[in-house]
Amino acid sequence: MKTGFVGGGHMGRALIAALRRSGVAAKTLYVAEPNNELRAALAADFDIHVATDAKEFVSEIDCLVLAVKPQDMPAVLAPLKGQLEQMKPLVISIAAGLSVAQLQRWCGAGARIVRAMPNRPASLGAGATGLYADQSVNSADRQRAEAVLSPAGLTIWVRDEQLMDVVTALSGSGPAYFFRLAETLADAAVAHGLDREAASRLAAATLHGAGLMAATGESLERLRGSVTSKGGTTAAALEAFAAAQFDVIVEKAVAAAIHRGRELAKQQDKTGG
Repeated sequence: MKTGFVGGGHMGRALIAALRRSGVAAKTLYVAEPNNELRAALAADFDIHVATDAKEFVSEIDCLVLAVKPQDMPAVLAPLKGQLEQMKPLVISIAAGLSVAQLQRWCGAGARIVRAMPNRPASLGAGATGLYADQSVNSADRQRAEAVLSPAGLTIWVRDEQLMDVVTALSGSGPAYFFRLAETLADAAVAHGLDREAASRLAAATLHGAGLMAATGESLERLRGSVTSKGGTTAAALEAFAAAQFDVIVEKAVAAAIHRGRELAKQQDKTGG
């Protein structure tokens, strides 16, 4: 299978890195990236076909991954629509918020669309990706989508397209939440006298270790219990979280991300995209 990418930024590069690491041949991968530095780095690091414009390879590929910002999608797809209608590659979009219906309108008649939401740890093979496709996408195409996304980590199909906004808020944006918590932990430690370098290294290592434990498959509740002794220091900290309504804060954050994802789709409709 030949796979092309439109966009070689953070997520496009992460998925390409995962595919190459898994053994996918460089000659089967293509990327269109207008930024000269990014394009040169992709060619040097992965030895894949690079281009400034996806028109150069759309007619040669079996699968096209759209790795551009939601607000840029209509303009990016407009010049490709004719080729996409003619060649009909499987199209995988990793743009937050944009619906299958919108993407089919921009890609042209008969477009087979898979929506996917990977996250940045994909670059290390430790990503988490939610996927959705309607009934126009058959089992063979679903397997093709899996072949592109599974080298990056866990893949989960969702039954309802609306749930892709929830996936985006949970795992798509989620790494930033954990990084922010680690930053805040380090800041708190510095406020109590620990030096910045030590605090940052300890916070990062703690985040890494906790992630490894979470990946074992044991329930998150049991893992939390395993490091929480009754009446101990961890219990005191968790009680402080509860008193500050930490769960409410997190729910509001996730709701805000879901709302923003849906706003992005509506904005494209309002602008006539």
